[in-house]
Amino acid sequence: MSRDICVHTWPCSYYLELEKRWVPGKLSLTALALKFVTDKTGDILVNFPLSSVIEIKKEASHFIFSSLTILEKDHVKHWFSSLQPSRNVVFHIIEHFWRELLLSQPGAEASSSPMTKGKELTGLMASSQKRLEDAARVLHHQGEQLDSIASGLDKMESDLDVADRLLTELESPSWWPFSSKLWKMPADTKPSGGFSVSGSKALGKEGILIRIPAIISQRTESQVKPGRLTILVSGLEIHGSDSLLIHRFEKEDVDDIKVHTHYEVSIRQRFIGKPDIAFRLISAKMPEVIPILEVQFSKKIEFLEDALMLRSARTSSPAEKGYSVWPTASGLIDCSRHQEPSGGQEGRPLQLQTSEPLISEGDTQELRQILRKLKGLALDAEMELERQDEALDGIAAAVDRTTLTIDKQNRRMKKLT
Repeated sequence: MSRDICVHTWPCSYYLELEKRWVPGKLSLTALALKFVTDKTGDILVNFPLSSVIEIKKEASHFIFSSLTILEKDHVKHWFSSLQPSRNVVFHIIEHFWRELLLSQPGAEASSSPMTKGKELTGLMASSQKRLEDAARVLHHQGEQLDSIASGLDKMESDLDVADRLLTELESPSWWPFSSKLWKMPADTKPSGGFSVSGSKALGKEGILIRIPAIISQRTESQVKPGRLTILVSGLEIHGSDSLLIHRFEKEDVDDIKVHTHYEVSIRQRFIGKPDIAFRLISAKMPEVIPILEVQFSKKIEFLEDALMLRSARTSSPAEKGYSVWPTASGLIDCSRHQEPSGGQEGRPLQLQTSEPLISEGDTQELRQILRKLKGLALDAEMELERQDEALDGIAAAVDRTTLTIDKQNRRMKKLT
């Protein structure tokens, strides 16, 4: 369904070879096809799949008009001119989707055969498994950060114990009969570095969740260039086509992410007194990234009207509702397992049941494996959440103790000065 969604529409003119004239209209791009519709009559003059394209070039017509030409396999050449906002923008976006379609053609050819119910259900369950694995990866890194914080707090408490002994020694009068050596710590047992070392080590681990090619625009829509978007556990990175880093967003620096369509998002970091840093990205792989962004930036992501309508339409179908996946899976598996001829006189129902099985034996085995993995991932995520809840309680108690100790020692130091 998402493949039929319009990615972008550009005002332009199309050259009619037979009539030797340019016709104004709009060029529309989906993930699989290109279409040109005239402005006056609304006629569709061009409608062809991207898989039939063999060449996309920037040319000049009659040495005057800068044009974009698209050549099909049957040697039909289409001329588009007066492209807005610019020819380069349209060229980069169309070329990106064409290239990604060519790279995914082997898989597309394999899936072009009639899809059975088992294949549909297997694909749906595999998508759910991938999303759960991404969430588990983020949860694991979050647990590492909590462990690092707890370790830093333990070392901080140890340092405060040393400070308490030193303050006690300073507060003791000179005539105190006990030797001050009792309160001194050996030099080799003093903690060094503390929290900063472990914290930097933990934060230095860069877990890459996904990396996709994208068309990037920063300030205006007329300035675009190909590059790639990398989603990390700790933030986002935008690279150019030469693999040079254009900008890195730390996770806490991202102020809002707007989903314009299934294939287009914008990322922004706000500033006071200077311009915001904002990027707009279009990618054929964006539908794979948006669920991960929802997990990573659940409170900062916003679906605009077009994306929200498409999202609600997608989730409203019974096959894609979260609560219906498990009953459907179990029901279809049970149906395929118990679908045996009863030997009665019900000829027609029996023929319908045995001629077209809902799920093949291979699909059933694959579904069982995916369900086992999903169950294991869910149990591991539950255990990790319980462990992190306990760790958060321990961190909160340690912070309270440390705060009270610091306040107490500050008062003692003020009395000494």
